[in-house]
Amino acid sequence: MSTADTALKGAVEALLFVSDEPVSAARIGEVLEVPAANVSGVLTELAEEYRAGERGFQLREVAGGWRLYTHPAYHDQIEQYVLSWDTRRLSQAALEALAVIAYHQPVTRGGVNAVRGVNSEAVISSLIEKGLVREVGRNPDAGNAILYGTTRTFLEKFGLKDLADLPPLEEFAPDPRTEEAIRERLGSPTFSVPTGDEYSEDHHYDDDSRDPGDDSDDVDVVGID
Repeated sequence: MSTADTALKGAVEALLFVSDEPVSAARIGEVLEVPAANVSGVLTELAEEYRAGERGFQLREVAGGWRLYTHPAYHDQIEQYVLSWDTRRLSQAALEALAVIAYHQPVTRGGVNAVRGVNSEAVISSLIEKGLVREVGRNPDAGNAILYGTTRTFLEKFGLKDLADLPPLEEFAPDPRTEEAIRERLGSPTFSVPTGDEYSEDHHYDDDSRDPGDDSDDVDVVGID
């Protein structure tokens, strides 16, 4: 395999990894600026490579696109692992995703992916399992994608009266330049969190709500300690 072929395969894998829904060969080709036929060949090769190698995940063609899935043979182990999660502790990945959702809610999974730079589907699922994150509505401008927000349990666990009590971004930035960069990454130079009056367990965001987040953010990882 040539260097170019190896690079294309790596790029396709990277896009599949951060995608939270089936993605077509045409879409991948558009992003990578290569013919869709070339991408289709790579996708077929990857699917066979994972199958032949008996990997813990599979690449399947579904709903007009391609998506990575865990291997059915390991679903029992995955279920056992998920049920054994200690709800009192959060991984760094979970903290990163939770921070993005808390400061940028309501936000789609794609928006969280954009900020973190990796697929956050499993992490968001774990946060929902722990009762820290919930679905708060749909974004019609992003293919009716699910919007996520924090819960009252989140406020309780972190000792917050409401979202206005979230630590200011300045605490995560060593200097004004970094602070401004974080604000830009979160989507607004004048970013603010909703107050207690704006937050409700029964509230669902609609078209008149504040910006639910831009899935096109091209940003680096933002996390909290």
